[in-house]
Amino acid sequence: MSDLKFSVYGESTSSTQFIAKARQFRLIVDEPEELGGTDQDANPVEYILAGLAGCINVVGHIVAKELGFTINKLNIEVSGNVNPDKFLGQSNDERAGFKSIGLNLIPETDANIVALTKWLTIVEERCPVKDNLNNKTPVKLSVEKVYN
Repeated sequence: MSDLKFSVYGESTSSTQFIAKARQFRLIVDEPEELGGTDQDANPVEYILAGLAGCINVVGHIVAKELGFTINKLNIEVSGNVNPDKFLGQSNDERAGFKSIGLNLIPETDANIVALTKWLTIVEERCPVKDNLNNKTPVKLSVEKVYN
């Protein structure tokens, strides 16, 4: 299969809010009030966590099917700590991103623990979002000036 391309386009509606369009979906990215936002939706790092959980969900069900068992329900708990000092311009002592991310999977399934352990190993290897979080991905930023 050839590469799949995913794109998001949007615009800033305030200093803390961005409205994006991904395919036919509208995504609002906002900060909580304590970070100057209006708290209308999840913030960027919460979208990263949700993206990771969503990807793990998809890959988890695919891998379970390949291994011959069914997941009736999959609860996923994911969290991470971010020190806001760098992105707020208050300090350069710590990185701007997550210090670490923890993910706990709670499947409802009849699979035994041996099958689930194998399943988890394969899911971890094949999740594209986890791969992007664990490995450097080239990100090229550019700016374009619009003249009147």
